[in-house]
Amino acid sequence: MIEQDDFDIHTRLHTIVRGEDEAAMVESVGLALVKLPDVLNRLKPDIMIVHGDRFDALALATSAALMNIRILHIEGGEVSGTIDDSIRHAITKLAHYHVCCTRSAEQHLIAMCEDHDRILLAGCPSYDKLLSAKNKDYMSIISMWLGSKEMVRVMRKKGIEHHPNFRAVKHVPFDQFIQLVAHAGCMIGNSSCGVREVGAFGTPVINLGTRQTGRETGENVLHVRDADTQDKILHALQLQFGKQYPCSKIYGDGNAVPRILKFLKSIDLKEPLQKKFCFPPVKDNISQDIDHILETQSALAVDLGGTNLRVAIVSMKGEIVKKYTQLNPKTYEDRLELILKMCIEAASEAVNVNCRILGVGISTGGRVNPREGIVLHSTKLIQEWSSVDLRTPISDALHLPVWVDNDGNCAALAERKFGHGKGIENFVTLITGTGIGGGIIHQHELIHGSSFCAAELGHIVVSLEGPECLCGSQGCIEAYASGIALQREAKKLHDEDLLLVEGMSMKKEEVVSAAHLIQAAKLGNTKAESILRTAGTALGLGVVNILHTMNPSLVILSGVLASHYVNAVKDVINRQALSSAKTVDVVVSNLADPALLGAASLVLDYTTRRIY
Repeated sequence: MIEQDDFDIHTRLHTIVRGEDEAAMVESVGLALVKLPDVLNRLKPDIMIVHGDRFDALALATSAALMNIRILHIEGGEVSGTIDDSIRHAITKLAHYHVCCTRSAEQHLIAMCEDHDRILLAGCPSYDKLLSAKNKDYMSIISMWLGSKEMVRVMRKKGIEHHPNFRAVKHVPFDQFIQLVAHAGCMIGNSSCGVREVGAFGTPVINLGTRQTGRETGENVLHVRDADTQDKILHALQLQFGKQYPCSKIYGDGNAVPRILKFLKSIDLKEPLQKKFCFPPVKDNISQDIDHILETQSALAVDLGGTNLRVAIVSMKGEIVKKYTQLNPKTYEDRLELILKMCIEAASEAVNVNCRILGVGISTGGRVNPREGIVLHSTKLIQEWSSVDLRTPISDALHLPVWVDNDGNCAALAERKFGHGKGIENFVTLITGTGIGGGIIHQHELIHGSSFCAAELGHIVVSLEGPECLCGSQGCIEAYASGIALQREAKKLHDEDLLLVEGMSMKKEEVVSAAHLIQAAKLGNTKAESILRTAGTALGLGVVNILHTMNPSLVILSGVLASHYVNAVKDVINRQALSSAKTVDVVVSNLADPALLGAASLVLDYTTRRIY
């Protein structure tokens, strides 16, 4: 396969000692250790990429580590249950950089004290090909291999080749093999292929024995761990054969290779080669490094609002060290130019205030693809802001990593890192401002949804015949409880001379706002009170729907209207929610600037995790 891809092969090593026993593996490792030093001295590689958990990979990693060659290990952190585990984890301890396939594998590497900023969660490289593998010509491939007479030695001894329903082959090229797997009625055996690659097609799998114990599997895998003393394999075949399961993406989403290439390019070959471990602290973690004493690790946070464009330097503790504010330009070109100018200015100023900028986080209204750093569709308040790649120009200009997300999601991230959500596994943040937005944290992770449209909480419908919303629907929470909705109702009262009460006054040129409605209600205006009560009830009904859908343990109300709504929301929960959901805590955010803090947390949470 390497030859077919036209790679320039520098050296061929023959190190595998023939044999089926454990001694042959030991001899193969020893032979490789004898031959590899000369090869590596001649090659002088910048980075050695070692894949998986085979014994020959262990020989390669050992040689490279002892010769001070950087090692990148692919597929570390996984658990299977045989000698493979020991080999895989041994390679992990020798490797300097890690590319893992699953979230659990990443957590295992962190638990093994590997340096967080040298771990990339990329997914399995083979999934890049698997998820686009099915083709229309699979019958010709199946026919070709069903006619093969090249038998595996062990199977030949058993006489399987004489059975009309069996064909045994020693090797099938990968492209053809995945077609067989994709269209098979069932796969049976103890190979990792069954629990990993086959999940991409939803093909039924029967996993025999304990070799893959501990590996994550999709619902397509049925385990037969014990010996077949009671026709277990036959029963498993009857259960599995011919079924079709949904595609499992536990091991990847088809974009691993671009992530790995980007990760490789980010490695600084001039950096001193030193294997680092992140051991749990045994005393107060006070750094004695002069760089850390003199510099504060920080983020550049950008908030793209409908009116203002704000950039801030935010420290690891959530302190806003310096903030810059400008009116948000109306056109795309002017807006992008101003963002770059303000970010460059803030990055330069960071040096003067002893802050080390780790990256740029951007909070913006509308729908965002955070994986690509692209604003897909913006709100009506921000014009000319659709299909905009923010990551590339800012990253190119500042030479820093850039993260972009929706402002509601950023508010949830701010609460997770700096606010009431710190340490809470499941919670929801609702922003009550000009519009109604929010973010959902489930099992400590932010939910984006399949098309990055999750947590559009302001557009939960609470009435089929309610007022029209800016989204074009009717009866949304936002149509009742947003600042725009309250301003609309305040203007109606003012036009009918029903807004102002004793103790209130307005200048002729003054624009009626939601604040006037709130002031009128506080001064006893019954119509204003009724409007606010309806708005609070609508918001409360939306929260009840969230409780019955997500079952969070905490609801955080954020934004300028939060304190006016919190009691109404609690009342609705007590009246309308299921008894099992009434135990939820509802609190008002204590964060002064969740948009900027959330944008900063995009950087501060992820710069050490290397998720692109």
